[in-house]
Amino acid sequence: MYPEINFTLPPMEINQNTMDAIKKQYTEILEGVLKRARELHAPGIIVEVELLPPMTEHPKWGIEIHKTVRDIMYEHEAKYGLKSALRITPNDVRENIRPPFMRGGANWDAMMETFTGCAKDGADFLAIESTGGKEIHDGALMNADISQVIFALGIMGVRDMGNLWEHISDIAIKEGSIASGDTACGFGNTAMVLADRGFIPKVFAAVVRVATVSRSLVAYEMGAVGPSKDCAYEGPYMKAIAGVPIAMEGKSSSCAHLSPLGNIAAAVADLWSNESVQNIRLLGGMAPVVSMEQLIYDCRLMNQAMKSGKENALRMQQWLTDSDSKLDPQAYVLRPDIVYQISKEIVKEKDSFIRTKRSAQIAIDVLRQALAKDEVIIDPREYKWLDIMESQIAEIPDEEEAFWRKIKGSLDLTKFLPSEYGLS
Repeated sequence: MYPEINFTLPPMEINQNTMDAIKKQYTEILEGVLKRARELHAPGIIVEVELLPPMTEHPKWGIEIHKTVRDIMYEHEAKYGLKSALRITPNDVRENIRPPFMRGGANWDAMMETFTGCAKDGADFLAIESTGGKEIHDGALMNADISQVIFALGIMGVRDMGNLWEHISDIAIKEGSIASGDTACGFGNTAMVLADRGFIPKVFAAVVRVATVSRSLVAYEMGAVGPSKDCAYEGPYMKAIAGVPIAMEGKSSSCAHLSPLGNIAAAVADLWSNESVQNIRLLGGMAPVVSMEQLIYDCRLMNQAMKSGKENALRMQQWLTDSDSKLDPQAYVLRPDIVYQISKEIVKEKDSFIRTKRSAQIAIDVLRQALAKDEVIIDPREYKWLDIMESQIAEIPDEEEAFWRKIKGSLDLTKFLPSEYGLS
């Protein structure tokens, strides 16, 4: 397991006049985290740069920042032998225009130019947090409407992922980079945060998490090979189904968001990430350097468990799993045994839309069984939501166009352009 450090700027303006100051920030961050990695004898690290919206809208800026980071990493490898790889994650700026154009236009062109320029300059991994379907999914979450969730993920999201990842994979092949993976962060993690704040039921968020699986799988169907994006908590399903390495985040990501998945997220991880931390000063040092240290120690412990033999490695995995899985249904659906059980059912379906619908129902069934066996704690006030979701899923047709005709009248058609998703 390797640490994957993720960081961002402190509050500051991003424009042409501040680019020198921005590159200085990234230089200071990289010098700090790489120095700490050497001091702690890290065998290697992954660096992720998530470009902020202006850095993708203006590809030249994003490419300059990537080159600044890449050159520093090359220098440290040449001088000190510190192995490292760089993941570049352009921002999905398509959503900056509403309703968004998903398959063309200035923002699409800027994204593709950023991917291409960074790949040419040596980016090891290409990734993105894509947002296709979010126009409908955000409202579906607030209304706890599982039918609209399935439409947003299983039709809109799947169709957008197919088109987007065909292009990203082509760029990776042409320029010699690796198409790594996407994340349902804007879907599953949004649900997780809303559940944490009491806005929606935790069982609803757990079912949404499983429903994101088929959408995220499309990246691998279109040529991505991992490692998956760190904030893709659906990663264990990607590993079980596609066999790809995955990046995960848990307790170490609390600098960016809280979650009930602090330990279990590490149970089958290949990369261990901190999500994203601003470059601000803490008592121990700059925040990215502090996060780098935390990640290295976590990885050191888990790698030692593996070196100590299979029995000890499995014991460590069990502790990581059992410490979280009973306390929240969102953690329960990430148990390795549950992931494997659900994944075997998901792959029986060949159609991504049917997989999405089926995975939501399977998640409900699994949570019911866990509740009956006292394997998970669910607030009694949420029991009814298992029935509510099940009844809504039962009303969803098995054919995409039929579902589109059925649900169209309940959607706000000013929020998205059906034609951008191949819908009449």
